[in-house]
Amino acid sequence: MERWRIRPRGSVWLLPPVGYLDMLLLEEGARAVLTDSGGVQKEAFLLGRPCLTLRETTEWVETVEAGANRLVGTDPARIRRAVAQLERGPARPTAARASLYGRGRASEAIAAAVGRFLARSSRA
Repeated sequence: MERWRIRPRGSVWLLPPVGYLDMLLLEEGARAVLTDSGGVQKEAFLLGRPCLTLRETTEWVETVEAGANRLVGTDPARIRRAVAQLERGPARPTAARASLYGRGRASEAIAAAVGRFLARSSRA
């Protein structure tokens, strides 16, 4: 941004690299996330933050299909238009967010299945 003399406005912050937990806190507090990182795209989705992905493709197509992530590429004019749309009222992830990756109870289901298996095995 400095090289191209782009000066952030409003609540845009330029920060040095941060650790994982700090990054999650920043994403959680953000109104929207702009990234080229696959991991950050998914984190934004799970945190319920709209995401503009500065790439032409993504490995997380389901986040695009759910309306939570938009591929905007690297063209500055296209990015500006997408940001302007977010400023008018960011779309929030749909109900698909609640079920797209499950409900966070997989470990309980796995433990119950292992328990049933071990109980049957001990009777045999």
